[in-house]
Amino acid sequence: MASTLSIPQQIARAKERLSKRYKTDRFIAYLQSFSNTYAPLERLREIYSQAIEDPQIVGLAIGTRPDCVSEEALDLIEEFSRKTHLWVEYGLQSIHNETLQKINRGHGAEEFIDAVERTRRRGIEVVVHVILGLPGEEREDMLATARALGKLDIQGVKPHLLYVIKNTPLERLYLEGRYNPLTRQEYVEILCEFLALLPPSVVIHRLTGDPHSHELVAPAWALEKAATLQAIDRELERRDLWQGKWWSPA
Repeated sequence: MASTLSIPQQIARAKERLSKRYKTDRFIAYLQSFSNTYAPLERLREIYSQAIEDPQIVGLAIGTRPDCVSEEALDLIEEFSRKTHLWVEYGLQSIHNETLQKINRGHGAEEFIDAVERTRRRGIEVVVHVILGLPGEEREDMLATARALGKLDIQGVKPHLLYVIKNTPLERLYLEGRYNPLTRQEYVEILCEFLALLPPSVVIHRLTGDPHSHELVAPAWALEKAATLQAIDRELERRDLWQGKWWSPA
């Protein structure tokens, strides 16, 4: 559900919460939910302007879909990239079109690659969202997504665990026994191998998702973020893996 608060009100509320938690006075405005490029240009200009008008806002992250970015929208984003540190976050989830069709993404890998190339031609940084554990995907399918990303000019990646949320088609599959989420160990092993296939220059913006406890159906371990991060550290050390170890520029 979209917020009923204005952009400045949302920023003020988030600043208050985050400054107490992290003892900081500098922030990045994150336009996260929904597509933030699919609106009339003047409305987008208004939103972007409001998001960075606070002097404590030092950057802008724009989350959107690769099939919702026109040349005109990129013109506007390029303009704002000269005013503040800015990147665009594209939801890819998987490089496999069969998977994207299965989860009803509404776009294919080709649209994603095209959006990345058009964005990078303007010097705008790109961050890519990927989901591990999608229905029908095996370990090698997920690692193929990492290999594909390693060949693209991207600046960041956000891996996520697929978890089951209440009142979704995935919940029905789970309750019918037709989908099993990854175990923590499976996720950790795949993620560490995923990281090893990415270029060392790519910034890893997160290592897993943050489900709300009142919405989560499974897996329960998804709520134990600290334990998952510790397991990732241990696995990297145990297997002598690091980001970029298996990556090749060729």
